[in-house]
Amino acid sequence: MSTPTTAGVAAPPCPGPDRNLRRPRFTLPRGAVDTHAHVFGPQARYPFSPERSYTPEDCTVDQYRTLLDTLGIDRCVLVQGGAHGTDNCATLDAIEALGPRARGVAVIRPGLSPEALQALHDGGMRGCRISTVVRGGANFEHLEALAEATHALGWHLVLHLRHSAELTALAPRLRALPNPFVLDHLGHVLGSEGTQSEGFAAVMDLLDTDRCWVKLASLYRSSSLPYPHPDMLPMVHAVAQARPDRLLWGTNWPHPIHAGAMPNDADTVDLIPLWVPDPEVQQQMLVRNPARLYGFDD
Repeated sequence: MSTPTTAGVAAPPCPGPDRNLRRPRFTLPRGAVDTHAHVFGPQARYPFSPERSYTPEDCTVDQYRTLLDTLGIDRCVLVQGGAHGTDNCATLDAIEALGPRARGVAVIRPGLSPEALQALHDGGMRGCRISTVVRGGANFEHLEALAEATHALGWHLVLHLRHSAELTALAPRLRALPNPFVLDHLGHVLGSEGTQSEGFAAVMDLLDTDRCWVKLASLYRSSSLPYPHPDMLPMVHAVAQARPDRLLWGTNWPHPIHAGAMPNDADTVDLIPLWVPDPEVQQQMLVRNPARLYGFDD
């Protein structure tokens, strides 16, 4: 199969998720939130961005609803996928289809009118994502402008980093912002870097701002070891011990731009008691923290 190109730059196909759905052994608490998933397509209705970095399979809201029901997840946050760029229609329509159980994170660039931002908010968006991993969205040149534009709405900023070293450089700018912010994928600190790395030190320092949230999702991409990825455990346990009130969890379905073996989503759920053994902290991470950040209690 040929590799699609976008403006002369390769946008290679990426595999879809493991379609072998099964129930996890771990039973999620009532009100649990998957804070990190994407929907893609169907392409016939929602074309992909010509600026995209990758070309996913159709991974639709109906397929995701089945996943939620199979895993026992009550609520979700759909993060606008990089393949759709700044056209948030697929994500907005999916939020509408899922109803009150869903919220979203948009991909936007500065310059939207207050009316356009309010329409996104009314459609369920509660934050915007900035990435150095994928093309076609917002990057860190837009950080302060997006923070200013969305602060009155109560939005947070989601930081999608290619390398943990980026966080060290960004930290002074993040400290100066009034908005809450979420570190996707534990700030992409690698298992091989560990708790003594500068990147992880930046994660822990930013937690002291009381505006920083850490999302445990897609850690299989940061690990050097096979499932259950034990090299990630010291960092997960350190964050959970320091700030259980700032932990979030997500599946990262359908696992785009993952080069390794595709994880089974039941296995990602079954990591939760290994990462967070304390049932009270599980309740915080899975229910109370995301309810507060994404406004499920509103």
